[in-house]
Amino acid sequence: MSVVLAVTAGALVAAGTYLLLQRLLTRIVIGLGLIAHGANLVILGAGGPPGAAPVLDGSSAPISDPLPQALVLTAIVITFGVTAFLLALAYRSYVLTTSDAVEDDLEDRRIAAGPGSGSP
Repeated sequence: MSVVLAVTAGALVAAGTYLLLQRLLTRIVIGLGLIAHGANLVILGAGGPPGAAPVLDGSSAPISDPLPQALVLTAIVITFGVTAFLLALAYRSYVLTTSDAVEDDLEDRRIAAGPGSGSP
């Protein structure tokens, strides 16, 4: 795998992880998309160096493996569907609450307060 490709994939996953840890739903959705794109780059990079088209015509030229490309194409379609679904959920949440932020629930606040501060 090329160093540039590995660094780019790592940067996408790092930025996606940072956005995933935010409190706004739109940033969470964008973070998941960035992580998916980073994973796609890793799969393409693991496919090996580019070669000739994968057509067996009797020549001994090295051919490229079409499997990583097919996997990435499938992953792109799945990521698009999941992103559309998450955006619909985020929009519905915004319509109901007029806020894009994800709030803590009561159980999270009780756990954050520490032991002995809440009911058993």
